[in-house]
Amino acid sequence: MSRFFIHRPIFAIVISIIIVILGVLSGLSLPIAQYPQITQPTVNVSTTYTGANASVINQAVAQVIEQQVNGTQGMAYMSSSSDDTGTYNLDVKFDLGTNGDMDSVLVQNNVAIATSSLPSDVQSAGVTTKKASSDMSYMFALYSPNGTFKRTFIMNYASIYIIDAIKRIKGVGDVSTFGSDYAMRIWLNPDRLSDLGLTVGDVEDAIKEQNVQAPAGTIGQMPVPANQEKQYTGSVQGRLTTPQEFGNVILKAKPDGSYVFLRDVARIETGAKSTNMVADANGAPCAGFGVKLTDDANAVETISEVKKVLDEAAQNFPDDLVFIPVIDSTEYINESVTEVINTFKEALMLVILIVFLFLQSWRATLIPVLAIPVSLIGTFASFVALGFSINTLTLFAMVLAIGLVVDDAIVVIENVESHMKKDGLGPVEATEVAMDEVQGPVVAIAFVLSAVFIPCAFLGGTTGVLYRQFALTIAVSMALSAFIALTLTPALCALLMKPHDPNKKKNILDRFFDGFNNWFERTQNRYVGKVSWFIGHAKVSVASLLVICVLAGLCFKLLPSTFVPDEDQGYFLASVTMPEGTSLNRTLETMDALSGEFSEIPGVKNVMKIAGYDVLSNGNKANAGTFFISLDSWSKRPTSELSIFSIVNKANELQAKHPEAQLMAFQTPSLPGLGMVGGWSMELLDMTGHTDKELDAITKELLAAANKRPELAGVYTTYSVESPICKFDVNREKVKQLGVDLSDVFTALQVNYGGSQINDFMQFGRNYKVIMQSDAQYRSEKEALKFNYVRNREGNMVPLDSLLTPKLSTSTSIISRFNGTRSISIQGSVGDGYSSGQAIAAMEEVVRQTAPAGFNIEWSGQSREEKKSASSTGQVMALSLVFVFLCLAALYESWSVPFAVLLTIPTGLFGAFFVQFALLMLELSFGHFNPGLQNTVYMQIGVIMIMGLAAKNAILIVEFAKVRVDHGMEPVKAAIEAAGLRLRPIIMTSLAFIIGCLPLAMAHGAGAAARNSMGTAVVGGMLFATCLGIFLIPVLYVIVVWVAMKLAGKKNAPTALPETAVKE
Repeated sequence: MSRFFIHRPIFAIVISIIIVILGVLSGLSLPIAQYPQITQPTVNVSTTYTGANASVINQAVAQVIEQQVNGTQGMAYMSSSSDDTGTYNLDVKFDLGTNGDMDSVLVQNNVAIATSSLPSDVQSAGVTTKKASSDMSYMFALYSPNGTFKRTFIMNYASIYIIDAIKRIKGVGDVSTFGSDYAMRIWLNPDRLSDLGLTVGDVEDAIKEQNVQAPAGTIGQMPVPANQEKQYTGSVQGRLTTPQEFGNVILKAKPDGSYVFLRDVARIETGAKSTNMVADANGAPCAGFGVKLTDDANAVETISEVKKVLDEAAQNFPDDLVFIPVIDSTEYINESVTEVINTFKEALMLVILIVFLFLQSWRATLIPVLAIPVSLIGTFASFVALGFSINTLTLFAMVLAIGLVVDDAIVVIENVESHMKKDGLGPVEATEVAMDEVQGPVVAIAFVLSAVFIPCAFLGGTTGVLYRQFALTIAVSMALSAFIALTLTPALCALLMKPHDPNKKKNILDRFFDGFNNWFERTQNRYVGKVSWFIGHAKVSVASLLVICVLAGLCFKLLPSTFVPDEDQGYFLASVTMPEGTSLNRTLETMDALSGEFSEIPGVKNVMKIAGYDVLSNGNKANAGTFFISLDSWSKRPTSELSIFSIVNKANELQAKHPEAQLMAFQTPSLPGLGMVGGWSMELLDMTGHTDKELDAITKELLAAANKRPELAGVYTTYSVESPICKFDVNREKVKQLGVDLSDVFTALQVNYGGSQINDFMQFGRNYKVIMQSDAQYRSEKEALKFNYVRNREGNMVPLDSLLTPKLSTSTSIISRFNGTRSISIQGSVGDGYSSGQAIAAMEEVVRQTAPAGFNIEWSGQSREEKKSASSTGQVMALSLVFVFLCLAALYESWSVPFAVLLTIPTGLFGAFFVQFALLMLELSFGHFNPGLQNTVYMQIGVIMIMGLAAKNAILIVEFAKVRVDHGMEPVKAAIEAAGLRLRPIIMTSLAFIIGCLPLAMAHGAGAAARNSMGTAVVGGMLFATCLGIFLIPVLYVIVVWVAMKLAGKKNAPTALPETAVKE
């Protein structure tokens, strides 16, 4: 094949140009994302039950809906929360790879079956089903810096002018609002009602009767008498729109001909539908919005569209209304992609320098420099077919591929050079001879490096997607690289290389190269001597290999592990929890003080606070609040003082100033779709229906035991039964005796304390709710029941306090469920010096030892993925070894020779684990923790890569030795000769690769942890695989050949290891 292209160089160049054109066209059309599609399809089901508490919603709504939704086809798991504000939220997660739209339809169908069994108030409010992920990719606040506008106005302005436009953008699943909708509020005066002999029910009926849209038909519609000339459409005022019109609703006609109007017994105004949450941005009142994407959305494209809509809307904002982005995940994506591209450029420059140093001619250097873009740009063409995007992982693969792609070209050129120098051949003849020698190794290396990654393609779940993108990118670029090495490279060698001219005048550069070559030749001779010694003392080599294996295992055990490292994403969250039963005003006061303190921390850009929203349990609580804090851009925070880790620590130190509150600042998980809370998260499922008090006792015992374990830190739960409640005992006998309807009692209670949605009204071309509730002074105490009356069957008024007895008690304000079962969420972080894998195991052990029978454990979010991936990594590595072995056996037509290659792999593994562990310890001794120096998914991908690369070095020596042995040379002599011959290309390719990966290992800025994790593993592994491997490979080859001969029972097989041959 190569001979054809050596004599037809234009043909080879044309093929390469076509590959580049295809790659460029594909590259321009590819989407850019931070990660491949790893977000599980999520369907959200939500509804409200006005006035109901968590326990009522749990029984009347959650159980009914979840019984139907459970077991939906393709469902992975579901989790829900019911809270005291009357809100119910269910997130149903589906397996990766299912169709999100279909999932949504299946859930919708199941919810529809459940709807008929729900309370009538819930049915009238409606149950919404949406396809959206649970985390917010973009958050912005609309606020009034000078306080000109109220929160309700801002919220309503946004929903009319902005939110509808955002919801129409492709890829937006939902927009979460932090604030309240607009509504018509009717504040009743129970005193006046009882004086006039009216009840809450009378008012509700009157509004329903008089605030209704009614059709009025058509006057003069056919069939009509023949002389009918005109036709009119009838119209009647039905729906009321202003507070004045609502005030004129007639409640009762008196015998004297006068009327009782709604305005006589109530105060009517437009205002907030509910005040469960209060939002501020940078200290001014605001409405907050969180954009949730669909699982298949491209974050960069979708959010840039959202920003466009906001920028256009901002041009028409009234004075003193501005918007600020609080969380923008695309800034991090763009920054980290830019960083990887810079790493790519640095790697390219360094590789070219190394190639020039060894090849020592610009012409020769030009050949691999041309080969790199063809292989890498060509790889983009495969992305279209494979459905990949340009993301951090595919770009990592490209950076590593630079070193690999150069390898193939170097192997060819180096061999052509040596034939021209030593045998005095011309470029064409030298290329022909060289290609006959290296065609085998080039194909073998491509096969092995692709084989290492083949098992990755079969992994499932998030880990599988991460591995697959990386693996297939490397495999495709390797295949292209091998193709280029067999077509374009030999063609260019024959075309560009010049025969050596011994009489050529030497310049400074030539003299430097002569010195370098002399030094290298001396080193090579010393190296050959050392290899002879090692073969002579084969037992020492085997012993050292065993020691390396043990050390590799030890370093791996000592390395802390996590699924993906924490990244500086440019923002963090802080949760504030006040003592149970604290009112929203009090929570707001503490948060106002904290807000100012957060703003003063260097590096903090914007602070948005939402009082009443608890991010930890994803529910509404009056005694909790959440801060969303964005930081200055990465370029403005170059020092470790301004890193997110130190800013989060400073934020947590503010706890000391506020002993009344519990403050917890934390980073969000760096993988999308795994929730907003970092650390590990466990669900304790109550399978046998324990009481709240029993659950509380068990939870406290568990937390106490867990916090004693060194592997675990800051273990907490959002479950608490300390939330004060007022229990109303109904005297049912008296209710019946006085002839009162029990439903009237419940309605009066609900309207008084919780409010009731009656129907709708129209304004600004939209529908809003009409909500009726007792005025503030009639519901601020439990004794206020005495103002409320119900009517009995005789028409007499009966005070509510004669039928109900209030009792103060405690209960839980948020009830969580997981997979249809009552659950308690327990979360925490990993203890210093331990891995998240160890933390998960420790927590499981604590539950086994502490919790009684009747409890199950489930993991959610990032912990669930980590648990799934833990078992698969080992399998992938074992499978990779098997594939490499099979490939080599096929190539060498031998079952024994592949062992010589495989046995060198532990040197690379030892290097990867040792370098990471040593650097981690070094940084920790200076008090700095680099999250990238852990056993992460990225490191594991790097380790699989090292398995292929360590084998690659071995192939270069073993291939040459095997050819010589096949021609009848002694195995020992063949091994020594092959080692000497291949030292230069091995050192050259390994150096090119190591130096090409240095920018990855030393990266900083956005997304640096992932780059460090992979870079240090690959650089460390390759360094050790090369330094130790070049001595061990020849020895292992000789041992394997000797063992194979013994087993084959050949007569001429030596009785002992051939040490004599060495001494000669």
